[in-house]
Amino acid sequence: MNSSNRHNVSAQANQDKGPPAVIELKDAWLQLRSQSGTTDILKGIDLSIPAGQHVAVVGPSGAGKTSLLMVMSGLEALTSGKAVLTGLDTTNMNEDRLASLRRDNVGIVFQAFRLIPSMTALQNVAVPLELSGQADAHDRAAKALADLGLPHRLNHLPDQLSGGEQQRVAIARAIVPRPKILLADEPTGNLDSTTGQQVIKQLFSAARSVQAALVLITHDELLASQCERLLRVTDGLITADAMNRPSKKRA
Repeated sequence: MNSSNRHNVSAQANQDKGPPAVIELKDAWLQLRSQSGTTDILKGIDLSIPAGQHVAVVGPSGAGKTSLLMVMSGLEALTSGKAVLTGLDTTNMNEDRLASLRRDNVGIVFQAFRLIPSMTALQNVAVPLELSGQADAHDRAAKALADLGLPHRLNHLPDQLSGGEQQRVAIARAIVPRPKILLADEPTGNLDSTTGQQVIKQLFSAARSVQAALVLITHDELLASQCERLLRVTDGLITADAMNRPSKKRA
């Protein structure tokens, strides 16, 4: 399987003297097995993302972008190869340890928001802090929501909020534990263009506020150009890996 590694194009040389990596994949393979045979989803990917870097992942539907994000989050186990998140080898880590790692170090923002419908905005954001036993969970959740412009929505249920407000609640929930890794899968996919632009600005700002590495999956090339680094995924391979020019960095 190692022979496919030659197809991966890497900007690793640009990372050698920078901050330590918080995401590392080494010869990462993900396969789906069924009665009809084996399908290769990720094909021997080598990748390193340093702390604080903002990375866009683009490519056609079915290319493996979301699978790559799932591996980075520890939600999907590799078939073979190695995954290291925040310096910890997750390759053979049990689910309890993975859950603790995600809770403390990984924030995820989904296209579909995935808020708990029976909980208020405040309660939704407080969940990861309460799970880790933080006594000031509600105070920190309230501050996170206020920082995202929602101090007046603390006690509203998700179905009482607009799509943009729901996504900002989701961002607050992802960022409030001060994760080292922030993953976003098409976070503006269910929003109109104006609301989407506002949400993206707040996502970038939230990631900078905690110095998290941000990995953003998007079909929007203009949005991708606002990230410091762009990965292009095609047929389970990283086929391009380049640093964006300073003039294209996010505002």
